[in-house]
Amino acid sequence: MSKTKLVVLFGGQSAEHEVSCISAVHVLQAIDTSRYDVLPVGITQDGRWVRSDDALALLGGAAVPLTLRAVGSSIDATVALRSDGAGTDLVVLPILHGPLGEDGTVQGMLELAGVPYVGSGVLGSSVSMDKAVAKLIFDASGIPQAKWLSWRSWDLVDDQQRAAVSRQVAVQLGWPVFVKPANMGSSVGVTKAHDEVEFVSALLTAMNFDDTIVVEESITGREVEFAVLGNENPEVSLPGEVFPGKEFYDFDDKYVNGNATFAIPADFPAEVIAEGTLIAQRAYRALRCEGMGRVDFLYEVDGRGWLVNEINTIPGFTPISMYPKMWEASGVGYSELIERLIQLAQQRHARRSVYAGRARIS
Repeated sequence: MSKTKLVVLFGGQSAEHEVSCISAVHVLQAIDTSRYDVLPVGITQDGRWVRSDDALALLGGAAVPLTLRAVGSSIDATVALRSDGAGTDLVVLPILHGPLGEDGTVQGMLELAGVPYVGSGVLGSSVSMDKAVAKLIFDASGIPQAKWLSWRSWDLVDDQQRAAVSRQVAVQLGWPVFVKPANMGSSVGVTKAHDEVEFVSALLTAMNFDDTIVVEESITGREVEFAVLGNENPEVSLPGEVFPGKEFYDFDDKYVNGNATFAIPADFPAEVIAEGTLIAQRAYRALRCEGMGRVDFLYEVDGRGWLVNEINTIPGFTPISMYPKMWEASGVGYSELIERLIQLAQQRHARRSVYAGRARIS
């Protein structure tokens, strides 16, 4: 009986390249190689596809590294995305975070290649990645969230424009605020601004990463996350609460110093968890997510309650990442989680393939 060929894509061209490489170590460890013929493919920061020497050594029984490197001999994408023989299934598992990986671009390529892949489709990936668009959809869907504003970079070019925006923020949101690049994850480029001076500096920082900037009111609340798994009928894990080691849960807290602590499950009454679970499902469906997603909330105690922050369609899979930890606490181990994601990818591909032929004009 032939094995399914599983292409694991990692690395990528975004600022989250290293996070992806760390996640890939643990994903590759968890894959059942008796069932899958694994081809790890690294995408370098200049966009080349390579057979990762580090990843191949890991599959061959080498000592587990802390991270992988997306270096090795070049491989053509058309070769990587081709089954190895008649009757051999092919599935792609993208472990790519941020732009040019999590934002619908790679997903679009895989759709054109006609191969199943883990995670959300083109639309779900792109709207979830763009925080400004996601927030518009949440507003239209009646999903609770913090107050927010957004601008394009060309509206923030000179001091006069930035001063006008600062005044608008002060009136509509008040200080402090969070300033974020719309299309970035892992808290890259995010700054908490306490006044106009810090705000202008935060705008310039965010504009280094994207041309759409989102500004959110600061919420005094608990940082809580739910993991979601599924296509048409998504399941939701127990919630996990994050206790940041700094003023907010930033990149260093998530991936560098590990000073943040967690509680899984988060300490809430059952009825509050049930409400959060329902909102997580609604948010996941509103953005057309499939496969997997981590829904991040702020819970405003004695206030508005659950407020959706964002959805990550390719959440981190490092040892300290919340997504696998929440599923483990909910009874789904790491290896089983990978297996279920692959099955969901195959199911979604089979469902969508029914419509592919109908789109052709005869």
